[in-house]
Amino acid sequence: MTNLNRREFLGTLPVVAAGAHLAAATEPRPSPDGSGSETPLLDFHQHTKYNGRVDHDLLAHQAYHRVTKTVLLPGAGWMNSIVGDNAICAAFQADYPDLFWRFACSDPAESRTLDVLRGNIHRGALGFGELKFHVAVDSPEMHSIYKLAEELGVPVLLHFEFETYNTGLERFENILKTYPKVNFLGHAQTWWGNISADLNPLDLYPKGPIKPGGLTDRLLSDYPNMFGDLSAESGLNALTRDPDFAHGFVERHSRKLVWGSDCDCRDGKGGGVQSGYCIGGRCLAALKKLVSSDAAFRRITYENGAALLHL
Repeated sequence: MTNLNRREFLGTLPVVAAGAHLAAATEPRPSPDGSGSETPLLDFHQHTKYNGRVDHDLLAHQAYHRVTKTVLLPGAGWMNSIVGDNAICAAFQADYPDLFWRFACSDPAESRTLDVLRGNIHRGALGFGELKFHVAVDSPEMHSIYKLAEELGVPVLLHFEFETYNTGLERFENILKTYPKVNFLGHAQTWWGNISADLNPLDLYPKGPIKPGGLTDRLLSDYPNMFGDLSAESGLNALTRDPDFAHGFVERHSRKLVWGSDCDCRDGKGGGVQSGYCIGGRCLAALKKLVSSDAAFRRITYENGAALLHL
């Protein structure tokens, strides 16, 4: 037997994790109705280096949930203190091309942004996002990004957070009308808070019954180019705060929602995070309770996302 020193042993861990991921991803996934048929799973919202998580832990996280494909969302500017950038995501995808796709990101306030986004799309990125910057949704800088997305035929994933990131959600309807050929994905607290018509915008994680007629519900209903990203605590909260409303919402929009984890736990079971649970896992469990059919579950957890990526 060959004796490995500590550095050599640690170097084998990503390979072991990748092997586990490949094996898990190819195993049949039981369907929500218990039929045992295979259900592929597309995680539309994941990050490298997320809050210090190392690569083999990301692989372990995805393997635990038997994710078939994962979209890596890079950061830029201030975001790089939390998640990996375009180059890190591209390198990670190159190491595991059968498991990962990636988007592109750049701070809209920088004059180089359109060049960065265009270059990354030409090198294999499939969309723009996660865009999480201190701009208004209808600022000239964001219009430039929407126009480029229209030119390149790629989707745009936006983090909406009241008076902080992509402000002015109440004006986003005009963006959807102006760029009908661009598919937009809404994400984060203000997007999901507006599932209810009585939102206090300062309450980023509202609890209790949902009042019908919320802006998010209406935008998903009225605009074919508007989609919802169910990831993170905000998406999980929208699915669990009022199960009776959520059941109808998920059924109504089963062709407009995509599942993602946006989870930084280390193992898919809540390891390494203060909450002690995996956001992505809880979201999957909630969806299984809310959908009325295996077909609807498959649409939300795979088909809708694949269609947005033209795959």
